[in-house]
Amino acid sequence: MSKLPRISGRECVKALSKVEFYLKRQHGSHLILRRDNSFAQVVVPNHNELDRGTLRAIIWQAGISVDEFMSLL
Repeated sequence: MSKLPRISGRECVKALSKVEFYLKRQHGSHLILRRDNSFAQVVVPNHNELDRGTLRAIIWQAGISVDEFMSLL
């Protein structure tokens, strides 16, 4: 299991956009991303630094592995 880096919400969104996620809407400081092909929807807090547990949950909900996510950064 790879150790997750400390990244911002915007960096997470940028990485997820490489696997066909797009910004659906925003509610306050939370960005709702969606992927239509093999449907998935994730909520990413637009914070300066995401907790590692939050980032791990986002990756799991996106349906990709931690190693795949690391390669997208």
